[in-house]
Amino acid sequence: MAGRSSHYFSRQPEVASKRRSIELSLPDCELRLTTDSGVFSAERVDAGTRLLLQEAPSPTAAMGDICDVGCGYGPIALTLATRSPHSRVWAIDVNERAVALCAENADTNGNDNIRPVVIDTDGTALVGDPAHVSALAEVRFDGIWSNPPIRIGKPALHALLTTWLDRLTPEGRAWLVVQRHLGADSLAEWMQSQGWATTRLVSRAGYRLLEVSAR
Repeated sequence: MAGRSSHYFSRQPEVASKRRSIELSLPDCELRLTTDSGVFSAERVDAGTRLLLQEAPSPTAAMGDICDVGCGYGPIALTLATRSPHSRVWAIDVNERAVALCAENADTNGNDNIRPVVIDTDGTALVGDPAHVSALAEVRFDGIWSNPPIRIGKPALHALLTTWLDRLTPEGRAWLVVQRHLGADSLAEWMQSQGWATTRLVSRAGYRLLEVSAR
């Protein structure tokens, strides 16, 4: 995933910039988001992300540090930050363009509780506010919300999930949305086999919403 490429899971997408503005309308919040070429679902907020935001539990007032793994331009992170303004929302991605957009969108929408950080494929923090980069290695999360990058391949996906699911607090939970035809059921079975209790909460429009407990 290092180097330059047109893939949204590349560090520096090679495709030329083509910025645009889209809207995310949910029952409890309205967000205006700037997107760009070379990031996931640049044309519109994708159906899986919408399912996650509509059906997964919202962060509770007791949650301190929560995380959007694979934040892209920020629809999940900004929604979490809006719903739980007292939580610290860590927005992490390997894509520098995506993380910069997430930071820009946080400023635009007044979400000052977002911590956008570019990470390496092993979870190491690389780029962001120096205080956030330094702190990320020690943070444990009360909740993780993610539309994970399934197309990076099974070994890389398993490594990614292992890195971040193992950062959950003992009572922490993760909510993942995965397309059924891209292996949602086999992924749930793998997580279960690795010790993360996994429950299917919703199955709709070809997606599974999975709830995962800390192991």
